[in-house]
Amino acid sequence: MRIIRGKYKSRRYPVPKNFPSRPTTDFAKEGLFNILEHQYTLEDLMILDLCAGTGNISIEFLSRDAGKVIAVDRHHNCVRHIKTMAVKLGCEEDLTVINSDIIKFIKKTEQKFDLIFADPPFAYTDYEALITTIFERDLLSQNGLLIVEHGKETSLEAITHFKFMRIYGNVHFSFFEHAEEL
Repeated sequence: MRIIRGKYKSRRYPVPKNFPSRPTTDFAKEGLFNILEHQYTLEDLMILDLCAGTGNISIEFLSRDAGKVIAVDRHHNCVRHIKTMAVKLGCEEDLTVINSDIIKFIKKTEQKFDLIFADPPFAYTDYEALITTIFERDLLSQNGLLIVEHGKETSLEAITHFKFMRIYGNVHFSFFEHAEEL
């Protein structure tokens, strides 16, 4: 894995053997950030990375000076790896890493986010609860964006606030926003 663009561009982002997470492929990550950079403003954002895993999405945002990131993962090894990489890259001041279940975290946080990225395991079954809770708790800022990474077996198009989906190989990104007021 590598960092695609920004101040950490081309830096290798190693993943330990037997890691409990499936990292987003470079191909999918590049496609995602092309969408974000061309359709949205990535400056001074408050970003939440749920099921952060390796932390490569969090670091990609920080590499582009997109703002501050909170990375949440329930696996202690993931949390330790993300913190180690943040120190190696010198971005630990802009990255807060939290060891927690994502549903518990979003049910208790009072913070609002400009962008929430969620990448649960492809076998995850509570996508609707995750998405619904984020909107019910009003965790997105007014023009906030929720992106959920999932596999082809999962369809999220019927969930309220769905806007569009993009596919990169086996990786699907579903985008959600507040409904536009008429």
